[in-house]
Amino acid sequence: MYRTVATATTMGGVPTDNVDFVVTLVQVPRWSDAESRSSLEYENGDPSFSNSFFPDPLKSPEEESSRNGMVSRFPVDHEINSKIYLWRGQPWNLEVDAVVNSTNENLEEAHSSPGLHAAAGPGLAEECATLGGCRTGMAKVTNAYDLPARRVIHTVGPKYAVKYHTAAENALSHCYRSCLELLIENGLRSIAMGCIYTEAKNYPREPAAHVAIRTVRRLLEKQKDEITAVVFCTGTSSDTEIYKRLLPLYFPRDKHEEEVAISKLPADVGDENGETIIDERKIRIKPLPKKANPKPSEAPDELPVSDVGLVRRNSSYLDTYLDPAFMSLIKDPDQRRQEQWEKTSQAQGGWNCAKLLGFGDLGGPPLSAAEEYSLHSRYISKANSLNLSEIAEMKIVYRGGVDSEGRPVMVVVGAHFLLRCLELERFVLYVVKEFEPLIQKPYTIVYLHSAASLQIQPDLGWMRRLQQILGRKHQHNLHAIYILHPTFHLKATIFALQVFADNVVWKKVVYVDRLLQLFRYVPREQLTIPDFVFQHDLEVNGGKGLIVDPRTKYVYQRP
Repeated sequence: MYRTVATATTMGGVPTDNVDFVVTLVQVPRWSDAESRSSLEYENGDPSFSNSFFPDPLKSPEEESSRNGMVSRFPVDHEINSKIYLWRGQPWNLEVDAVVNSTNENLEEAHSSPGLHAAAGPGLAEECATLGGCRTGMAKVTNAYDLPARRVIHTVGPKYAVKYHTAAENALSHCYRSCLELLIENGLRSIAMGCIYTEAKNYPREPAAHVAIRTVRRLLEKQKDEITAVVFCTGTSSDTEIYKRLLPLYFPRDKHEEEVAISKLPADVGDENGETIIDERKIRIKPLPKKANPKPSEAPDELPVSDVGLVRRNSSYLDTYLDPAFMSLIKDPDQRRQEQWEKTSQAQGGWNCAKLLGFGDLGGPPLSAAEEYSLHSRYISKANSLNLSEIAEMKIVYRGGVDSEGRPVMVVVGAHFLLRCLELERFVLYVVKEFEPLIQKPYTIVYLHSAASLQIQPDLGWMRRLQQILGRKHQHNLHAIYILHPTFHLKATIFALQVFADNVVWKKVVYVDRLLQLFRYVPREQLTIPDFVFQHDLEVNGGKGLIVDPRTKYVYQRP
């Protein structure tokens, strides 16, 4: 039924979907092969690698300069790298010892990896029916029947919910680890693994890839003599690009990739098994400090034997063995959280200058880089799972063209922001979803404040929260915020944001009083501007200096 492919299949190439063909490992390039590295080179020859290949969720200006003093959590290991393959195609077309089937708890054919049962034949479904199901995070093995592989390892991936994302990450990590452990237990050496998640279970692709790659890395560090090949198989171009970006973080091929990965890895890369670390479950006991043991006090010669025992067991003698540090605990997470709440309560209950000035409540401690990344990840995951079309129809936020220097532009129309008709939480989700493609590289915001003073606007506390959700990548890559037709109240609000919220982002504000002035920064043809903005510009500026064609909306200077 199968025939061997005559030509080599390159990484990221066209998938071999035809089940009449067999691809051997010789035809799949290793991750450590030199020809695979071209996908990671920066277009302009910048040795620091481009953001499109290295997502930078935790980057800050200080981290880039200080990474040389940090120790890599995933150092270069050429022996492990030689066992890793990346291939675009179906895993069951590969001639390996075992392939992985992502299925449900009943091991049903309808919920298995598409095409696997058809390629294996009816015998696979019959054997699956005798296994008694499989729990989430676990794995079971069957014969491969008509497949080129020797065995099929079935595993059940978890459902993803933002509220229980840690449990989902650990369950997914256990899926990959269980598959590799079954591989070793059955005396098998090579395995082809597809992406163990489905769209129906709402697991975000990139976080799932992080879990998969780091789990495989951790197990290979312990069992590299037992496994000869692990092939990551991707079915779509987006999955392929994700794996190309993330593999250098966990499987660096040289010292340069290792150094770059230090600042690119997420804050939590799991424990020694790749599972997410939960602080509340750690044992937090300080080690016993080394101290010079003083000489024990000598017992008086005239005391009886029983009294000598009492002297030797006095408090000063026992302190040399029971040092207080031995029994002290590192401050537990509940206590840290309580102290944080107390600080927040004090900040909210004390003198809040922004609140007294009518700008809203800005109380509360700032978020760390890891907390901002976790917050952004939860929001983007939830936004991708919702239909937010009613927010898009309001045209509050929409994509423009590019500015005069080629940076993409996001347009915000203040007058369309109808607070009474808007569910703020859904609007935040829409903003995060729309901004996500732009904030990966330098971009510009154009805010049209024309006639917006007539609408009720959110306070500074809400603005600060939105900025925290967008994260540090937004702060770093934002080039400028051009504000058209600013009012005195808006300028006062921006000043308050600079003083009380963030001095980095809001220092990038550029006030623009006229449309013609805005078009110097962003060409007219790159913007879709509502009609009332042209009318407002004429009313505010008295028609001085420009004329608007009512039919074409073309703006030109008055002769």
